[in-house]
Amino acid sequence: MSLAAIVDSANDFAARVTAWLATPLLFAFRGYVAWQFLKSGWLKLSDWDSTLYLFQDEYHVPVLPPALAAVAGTAGEIVFPLLLIAGLGTRFAALGLSAVNVMAVVSYAHVLLGEGFEAALGQHYLWGTMLLVVLVFGPGRWSLDACPRAATSPRRRPPV
Repeated sequence: MSLAAIVDSANDFAARVTAWLATPLLFAFRGYVAWQFLKSGWLKLSDWDSTLYLFQDEYHVPVLPPALAAVAGTAGEIVFPLLLIAGLGTRFAALGLSAVNVMAVVSYAHVLLGEGFEAALGQHYLWGTMLLVVLVFGPGRWSLDACPRAATSPRRRPPV
């Protein structure tokens, strides 16, 4: 047996052994990122006066007026995570939440790019990477997106 055949066989074996991890991993990614943004959105909703103040004086959202940016940002932090958790329109929710994540970094770059805030910026990188994985690979089998496919073809398992 050639070295290439041995490596190919080992890779196939590893893929079969770890395939069962894809769905729980994607579910965990969806849940973790959604929870982080839901907490932020809920905090904004619970003290709207402070939220408006922050968008007027602290966050530097380009193009949008502060009040509209506050509404759009808060809505994005509530709606997209709920969709992500449910696994409904998951890729669109991941894309939307990625936009919220990027806008948060851009709007607060004057702080996040400063010395001593590397860990805070790292969180945004982590969330962005997790959202990219969900965007590329889909929600996994534990999602509402997978339900119609499973119902129409019960013998075939929905792709991850």
